[in-house]
Amino acid sequence: MKFITLTIFFSILLVFNSLAQKNKSIPAESTEQYPVPTTSSNQLFYIQRSSNINAIIYDANVGIDKKLDAKNPVHTYWVLYTQGGKKQELTSIQRSLAYGLHTRPTSSEAGSYEGYFFAYRKRKFVVKLNPKGEPIALFPINGKMQILKKVFVKVDESGMMPSVISVELWGRDTITDKEVYEKFKP
Repeated sequence: MKFITLTIFFSILLVFNSLAQKNKSIPAESTEQYPVPTTSSNQLFYIQRSSNINAIIYDANVGIDKKLDAKNPVHTYWVLYTQGGKKQELTSIQRSLAYGLHTRPTSSEAGSYEGYFFAYRKRKFVVKLNPKGEPIALFPINGKMQILKKVFVKVDESGMMPSVISVELWGRDTITDKEVYEKFKP
């Protein structure tokens, strides 16, 4: 039984690694050389990685009633710049292990949702509408809940599984609207 479990586990790892390698391209030298995704009124933030120029986009699911979708407040998908900017949904493995989110309604504020990334549960975020009705994602940056806009993950892919070297966060202060930045090692 243990052998079968290990075989399944390593098979999943190999599939995940091959999916990550599928869209690999030569990385840019700095984050300034990465394409900036086109923003929409519902875009919360995006993630880029050092392994290639593709981006993972996190959009708020806002209905016609101008409220966040209670069952799925955030829609996550790829923009594949290595394939001409094509949009593509996350695979179930990517959604459940790497880039997907767990969300649930907050008890403190109606219409807002707290959650975490499946790949990194240490920092929790909040998705809600600001007083102007615009969707925002609040995320801890420098110890304070700030409006998250961009994440850059420096990855080492030399081993069997990719490992994260550092994470950079860019956002805006909720009071002053000034840009904020943090770099940390998870």
